[in-house]
Amino acid sequence: MSNRLFKIAVLPGDGIGEDITAEAIRVLDVLKPEMKGVQFELDYHSVGASEFLKNGDPFPSTAFEAAKNSDAVLLGAMGLPKVRWPDGREMAPQLDLREQLDLYAGIRPIYLYHENDTPLKNQSEGSIDILIVRESTEGLFSTRLNEREPGADEVKDTMLVTRKGSERIIRVAFEEAMKRRKKVSLIEKSNVLPSMVFFNEIFFEIAKEYPEVEADAVYVDAASLFLVQDPSRFDVLVTENMFGDILSDLAAGIVGGMGMAPSADIGDHGAVFQPAHGSAPDIAGKNIANPVATILSLALLLEWLGLVETKAAGLRIRNAVRAVFQNPDNRTPDMKGKLSTSQITDLIIENL
Repeated sequence: MSNRLFKIAVLPGDGIGEDITAEAIRVLDVLKPEMKGVQFELDYHSVGASEFLKNGDPFPSTAFEAAKNSDAVLLGAMGLPKVRWPDGREMAPQLDLREQLDLYAGIRPIYLYHENDTPLKNQSEGSIDILIVRESTEGLFSTRLNEREPGADEVKDTMLVTRKGSERIIRVAFEEAMKRRKKVSLIEKSNVLPSMVFFNEIFFEIAKEYPEVEADAVYVDAASLFLVQDPSRFDVLVTENMFGDILSDLAAGIVGGMGMAPSADIGDHGAVFQPAHGSAPDIAGKNIANPVATILSLALLLEWLGLVETKAAGLRIRNAVRAVFQNPDNRTPDMKGKLSTSQITDLIIENL
């Protein structure tokens, strides 16, 4: 039996963030007594566009320090479409958090729980089982904070690919593949971009360190096609930042939508766990948001903490979600169902 106190920074954020985070905490509260010797200290902080409207800063220093000094962060959703910086960009403090804490490995599991949840034909539970490993600190996002000069006739964004950044994210992908079906696909665009030629070269250098893992490279446009036509060909995908951002949403669409898309951003000294979807302010507070992506993100958090007890709790969450989704009627409105946010959480808790 372990004896450990974990400090978890809880950042509900904007829109439905508060709704779905509360449901994940309900699940955690049910599991706490089962994790003998393990305790959790939850530290709540207001962040996001709503916090900016109230106090002029979307990510106060107190919230950042709490995130930095925590064992893990549970994040709801951040950003409101109509709240933007003067240059027109939407506020995205979650990206600041990734970059400042060097959370370079974006982990996006994609799993089909029921054939009714996919627009694709001839699929069944588990036939789509993909892990997207997204580099989260470089790529085309690298110049996102550059200021645009007023009246300029052109704007340039630079895709940054470094050896250090490439080697570490590619190794993460291979290590994840070793736990799965032992196949890694590099998603790139080396027929056009010199940065992707470099990324490709590093990928196949590292592939030699893992002779038991099948390695191939697929152009990002072809990968988009294959995800729709034959998703079973993929196991682990490793991508540049922007490509990973786009493909994550496409992949979520073939397993039920963004409400089924958990994620983790992991570094060498910390991690943030959050649903991959946005804040959906139009349905905030209506008890109809899908909390499953957040609950599955909690499962990733517990497994990442690494204790026998927390890993077992994370597995129990995923098994409970699987049990609930065996019945095609157990769906929230985003998945053409009638259950409320709290009702589907109730079912998951019953199956724990």
